[in-house]
Amino acid sequence: MSIYDYEVTTIDGKPTTLKPYEGKILLIVNTASACGLTPHYKGLQHIYETFKDEGVVVLGFPCNQFKNQEPGTNEEIAQFCELNYNVTFPMFAKIDVRGEDAHPLYKYLVDAVPAPYHAGDIDWNFAKFLVDRQGNVLKQYPAPTDPSAIEPDLRSLIETGGLGAASNTVND
Repeated sequence: MSIYDYEVTTIDGKPTTLKPYEGKILLIVNTASACGLTPHYKGLQHIYETFKDEGVVVLGFPCNQFKNQEPGTNEEIAQFCELNYNVTFPMFAKIDVRGEDAHPLYKYLVDAVPAPYHAGDIDWNFAKFLVDRQGNVLKQYPAPTDPSAIEPDLRSLIETGGLGAASNTVND
């Protein structure tokens, strides 16, 4: 099964798959509106605005598994993101990202990250996964990784199609 085959639901309730993003570089993030890392929305939006014309798409998946830091409805989450961070990248319905009820997409992401870029199970909000244009999961960034720290990897993928030599750990 390809990453593009996973069924997801948009934040406004429409079922879809990731097929519309085939051929794009993806940064997939589990998000939360009441977390110390919530300001990452600003950096994620910056990445989207900066690189969208180069084929980069940020995909946000709200999750309430970490200290109930995403308690709102999908509608409330969408409003929060728009009003507070001017989020224009695609957002999806709230899901679980770990444990028995984890969404199949997230089970796939965690299992598909190659060494040495695998950071383990998702342990907090704003864990990030980088996927290349062919749908290969390349790297997992731990939750505290500032979105700006991902920009060199994005530039490398855009320019060469792969990760640069400087990108050799998950804690870059």
